[in-house]
Amino acid sequence: MGKLDGKVALVTGSGRNIGRATVLKLAGEGANVVVNARSNEQEANSVVREAEDLGVKAISVIADVGKRDQVEAMAQKALGEFGRVDILINNAAIRPHKPFLEVSDDDWERVRNVVLDGAFYLTRALIGEMVKNKYGRVLFFCGDGSISARGSGRAHLSAAKMGLIGMARGLATEFAPHNIRVNVVSPGSIDTRRDNPEWYGGHVPNAAGIPLGRQGHVDEIAATCLFLVGDDGGFITGQTIHVNGGAAYY
Repeated sequence: MGKLDGKVALVTGSGRNIGRATVLKLAGEGANVVVNARSNEQEANSVVREAEDLGVKAISVIADVGKRDQVEAMAQKALGEFGRVDILINNAAIRPHKPFLEVSDDDWERVRNVVLDGAFYLTRALIGEMVKNKYGRVLFFCGDGSISARGSGRAHLSAAKMGLIGMARGLATEFAPHNIRVNVVSPGSIDTRRDNPEWYGGHVPNAAGIPLGRQGHVDEIAATCLFLVGDDGGFITGQTIHVNGGAAYY
C-alpha cells in the first residue's frame, strides 16, 4: 500500500528536473499522474513511461501554462481521463533575469502569465472538483532566490513568485473547511545546472553560503512535496517550506 494509492496528481513542468522527480515520487506511492510539458512531447512521454513502470496510470499533456486556453484544456483533459484531480503541484516556471529598467511590458506579462496567472487559472479550474470531493492538496513553488531577491535583474520574477505565497495563504484559509490544504515549497540552490545552464548566465551555482555544504537534489524537493500532500503533513497549510540546506533567505 502506497501513501497515495488511488489519488490523482497533476504536476506542471514535469518533463525534467524537480517536476519529473516529483511525478515519480508520487507515482511510487501509488498516485496516478498527469505529466505536463510546454512543448517537448518526447520528454513528457518518457516520464509517463517511467511512472507506468511503477504500476500507476499516467498521461502526458502538452500545454503552455502561460496561456489560459491551454491551461483550461489541460485541466479538462485530466478530469476527463481520471474523473478528478486530488493533488495539484504548480511547478512550471520561467526564470529570465533582466535589469528592471530594461523590463518591457511583454517581459513583465510573460513572467506573470507563466508564474502567477497560469497557477491561478489551473488551480481555479480544478479546485471546484476538490471541494465536491472534500479532498484536495495544492502546492505552489516559489524559490528562495525570489524571496531574498539577491542579485539584480529579478524584480519582475520575484514579484510574481511572491504573489504565489499570497495566493496560497488566501486559499489555505478559504478552503480549509473543505479538507483542502495549500502550501508553498521554496527550494534553495538545487543542482540542475546540467539540464538548464541558461538559467545561470554563465555563473555556475555552488554551495557557498549553504551550511550543509552542498546543493540540494531534486529528489529532496520531491520528498518535501510528498510530505506536504500526504497524511504526514496533515496539519500543515498556508505555509512556505524552505528546502535550502540552512541558507539564510532574508
